[in-house]
Amino acid sequence: MKHFMRLLTQLFLFLSCKYLRQGRKFLVRKLTGRCELQRICYNNKSGAHRTLKIESSLKFSKSELLQSAVIVHPDSVEKTIDDIMTLKKIDPDINPQLGISLQASLLQIVGYHKLMAEVEKLRREPYDCNNPEHEEMLVKLWKALRPESPLTGRISKQWMEIGFQGSDPKTDFRGMGLLGLHSLLYFAEHDQAAALQVLHDSLQPKHSKMSKAEWDKKSFEKAIGYSFAIVGINITDLAYTLLVNGALKTHLYNVAPEIPNMVHFQQTFSYLMQEFHRFWTEEDPCDIMEFNRVRNKFYKRILTQLKDPDMVLCPHFTASDLHLITL
Repeated sequence: MKHFMRLLTQLFLFLSCKYLRQGRKFLVRKLTGRCELQRICYNNKSGAHRTLKIESSLKFSKSELLQSAVIVHPDSVEKTIDDIMTLKKIDPDINPQLGISLQASLLQIVGYHKLMAEVEKLRREPYDCNNPEHEEMLVKLWKALRPESPLTGRISKQWMEIGFQGSDPKTDFRGMGLLGLHSLLYFAEHDQAAALQVLHDSLQPKHSKMSKAEWDKKSFEKAIGYSFAIVGINITDLAYTLLVNGALKTHLYNVAPEIPNMVHFQQTFSYLMQEFHRFWTEEDPCDIMEFNRVRNKFYKRILTQLKDPDMVLCPHFTASDLHLITL
């Protein structure tokens, strides 16, 4: 009986909120002469502030056209905007900026869904040692991280020098598939100086026999001691989780002028990899057994940051790299 009453209460609250929202929208439109989408576009700056509200308005609309707008193909966005303007009886000649703003936001929304599909496809694709492209990417990763050390063989304990668990890296990619390799390679090639520094630091043991003078000379404030590649694959999983649960919308809606793409995701991974490295150093864990604790704490901190609609990760990338919004 208590369970039934709880369900009844929840249903009542849901219906109350739904119809109160619709009543409020109707009243405000009568008072302002503008529909909710118009008010959002005119009263919010471009980026996450505007796009998140437009996305919510479309999803919770009673119109099937508006509800389906968030999942249309990017090529259909322009026609969808025209249909929305017609449905809302908005004259595009009188409100030209509205169509432009709606199109930019809708491209971000449908682009986010497209990016999730692309990322998921890479995550589900296993590393195949018989695939020349996969093997080539792995060798490129080695060359980017160990440019002065030739790889003696495909199966080699040398792989442990860049943080893999054994002599064959393919077994370490099982959790994230090719997505883990793509992320590591992007970081190593496009932010090589940072990647090399993180790798160098990660190889330092927690308990060093160096003297204080030797330690200071190497500019290490604290010992690191973790596996670069394994941590990179784990941070790939963290970035993937943020993407799937929608937390990354704040960041991507603020940096992608229209359609968020794989480069935006890889730049985000590169940022998260460097931030986790700093966070790990600040936490100064006793050993690698504390990884999950530190990782969870780091994840919660990023989630908190992404609740700010002005949040932009990757601050060390230039505006031209991130293609910041100007619409």
